[in-house]
Amino acid sequence: MTENIYPISMMTRADKEQLLGQRGVMVWFTGLSGSGKSTVALSVERELHRRGILCRILDGDNIRAGINNNLGFSAEDRRENIRRIAEVGKLFVQTGIVTLACFVSPTEDIRSLARQIIGADDFLEVFVSTPIEECERRDVKGLYARARRGEVKDFTGVSAPFEAPSNPSLSIDTSRLSLEESTQRVVDLITAHNTKE
Repeated sequence: MTENIYPISMMTRADKEQLLGQRGVMVWFTGLSGSGKSTVALSVERELHRRGILCRILDGDNIRAGINNNLGFSAEDRRENIRRIAEVGKLFVQTGIVTLACFVSPTEDIRSLARQIIGADDFLEVFVSTPIEECERRDVKGLYARARRGEVKDFTGVSAPFEAPSNPSLSIDTSRLSLEESTQRVVDLITAHNTKE
């Protein structure tokens, strides 16, 4: 099948970044459900928008409602979910867009797959390290309670494992940091990355 694929020659990433006046980067938020990944990303998006930086959020629920609506939560489906997200994210990054991806992505292996697809130089891993007790206390979607009752199978942190990143670009605990502090740390990370030569 691949022998019949002929990629077309397009304008370069440098052309896109020059037009936008910014550098594309993937900020990959990982952490348990309820840790604050999407909340922080939404706040970062607003701050970047205020600064005139084009940004796009890719969120687990939104992606699974659309492009990945045919996937479940088995190990194979989780891997395919992340593979597709990374491929889509790579397109955004190569267009010069600051991309914020919010996915539990529970294993080092699955996050390494995303990093490999996107490219290590364009991949910033943010571990939202909020303890499970706090995530479960929040339980904004009611998922922990359902998982404890056995109604949700393979739920990360309850009936499926979560491997904390061994060397994240940034770690934030939203039970200890305010939303403003968490946002500022992520924005500082992006700024530092996009100003280095």
